[in-house]
Amino acid sequence: MDGQDDINGRVAAALRDLAAAQSSPQKAWGYKRAASAVLDLETSLDRLRGADGALPRIKHVGPASLRVIEEILASGRSAIVEEAVRTAGAAPAVEARAAYREHFLSRAEVVAALRRRDLAGPTLDDIRGDLHMHTTYSDGVHDVAEMAAACRARGHAYCAISDHSYGLPIAGGVPMDRLARQHAEIDALNADWRGAFRVLKGIEANLRADGSVDMTPDELATLDIVIASPHSALRKAEDQTERLLAAVRQPGVHVLGHPRGRMYGSRPGVSADWARVFAAAAESGVALEIDGDPSRQDLDHTLAARAAAAGCLIAVDSDAHAIDQLVYAETAVAHARLASVPRDQVINTWTLERLLDWCARRKAGVH
Repeated sequence: MDGQDDINGRVAAALRDLAAAQSSPQKAWGYKRAASAVLDLETSLDRLRGADGALPRIKHVGPASLRVIEEILASGRSAIVEEAVRTAGAAPAVEARAAYREHFLSRAEVVAALRRRDLAGPTLDDIRGDLHMHTTYSDGVHDVAEMAAACRARGHAYCAISDHSYGLPIAGGVPMDRLARQHAEIDALNADWRGAFRVLKGIEANLRADGSVDMTPDELATLDIVIASPHSALRKAEDQTERLLAAVRQPGVHVLGHPRGRMYGSRPGVSADWARVFAAAAESGVALEIDGDPSRQDLDHTLAARAAAAGCLIAVDSDAHAIDQLVYAETAVAHARLASVPRDQVINTWTLERLLDWCARRKAGVH
């Protein structure tokens, strides 16, 4: 269940390759849209066929894309795509981008992983909260109250509002005076809910090239939970182990967010000696995130399995920028299940009391 066995993932990759071979921007956009539609399907294409072998109408998938799908379902490959790539001289670019799609799951594979009974990782019912989401204070669509209420409606006991820090202005990073206003909103919500649901004061701090975050120790001290994430130098081939080691050893950091910073089909993210990073994170008690954004899926289940085996704590989060993206946490849980991460190592399964105690100890530099 990963890449080679994921028929929807293979079809989407082929459609993306076909898009790369187009001279017409409009046609390229159409194939990319079809690829996204296939990735979003909750059922694998081979199970969507009717008794007559025909596929149902799939929104945003036109006749040309359908022919590619039928070829792959019939033989596992598409002559149409191969010929288009060869004719366009796009093979080098296609081959490079293929490496940037490794260990991504389609929505159908996420659903399957959540349903499988033979996997030892956490279930959706085990998850008590989501610790990574954005609001209108930075680059999100909905406000604090709307995001928190949506998390509560999903059956969670808590969530953390973690807008971008001020060091990332391109993503609407929040200055400290505005963050104080956000904290006042959170205090008011928590008072209104009287323990029925808890909103934590979080931040997604920007991880600089040297591994430090873009906030002072006093500023970090105003927060319940700090996610430190790389947003730069994500296309460089140079080893960045020292950057990540510095991040997980920095006082006040709770979670290393989307550690690789990879992006589906477009960038590989950070290169590092992951064994050293995982050992340091386990030693310091910093959690490693599985970011469920479908375009990130970072850490993926192969690295998450190694992190868990090294004794690392794991956070499974949505990185939602809108209410309808809170479902992305399911992708993170699917990777945790495929990685067989023990339930107790996933901090989102903890009670609020245990989570807050861990947050306070990490803030004090105690493991």
